Amino acid sequence: MKILLATKNKHKKLEIKALFKGTNIEILSLDDIGFTEDIVEDGNTFRENAAIKAKAIYQIYKIPTLADDSGICIDALAGEPGIHSARFGGYDTPSKVKNQMIIDLLKGQDNRNAHYTCAIYFIDNEVCFSTEKSCYGQIIKHEKGIGGFGYDPIFYIENFRKTMAQISLAEKNKISHRGQALAEFKSFIENKYFNTF
Repeated sequence: MKILLATKNKHKKLEIKALFKGTNIEILSLDDIGFTEDIVEDGNTFRENAAIKAKAIYQIYKIPTLADDSGICIDALAGEPGIHSARFGGYDTPSKVKNQMIIDLLKGQDNRNAHYTCAIYFIDNEVCFSTEKSCYGQIIKHEKGIGGFGYDPIFYIENFRKTMAQISLAEKNKISHRGQALAEFKSFIENKYFNTF
């Protein structure tokens, strides 16, 4: 079974492919099919934006499509950057620069609580699935770790005493916002399309 992942983000594709390793699920990204257009994500929530992306791609290709919308929400910044996480500071701005911008915005703040949220939306003909999960941590004052991507080097997880960028991909897929959401999706796929496993 082929699932088209409505993203050009290579890191997301790798995380999702790892989750479905050993199954008959083949994950394709927008780069794999040569899709270069921009999809306008004008929803007000992660769920709305995930649905917008999945439906837009499915209408074109009629291939089972999975989309996610995710971001980091910081308490002291009233939940920002939230759904604007990818575009925060400019879409093409390097992650290291964005992370430093966040650190600078939190200077003098005692409350460094934050959470990652991931909403996913899957569509295949009349079959739809949606879920949203979060992972909680704190923003540290300087980057640590070289794994992961995005805000992972400044997102500290108390249980691991490490940042998201310091844990393995296998560990990340167990506890991360995206990992939790995809685990629920995988269970749905196993029950809905059991003959593909």
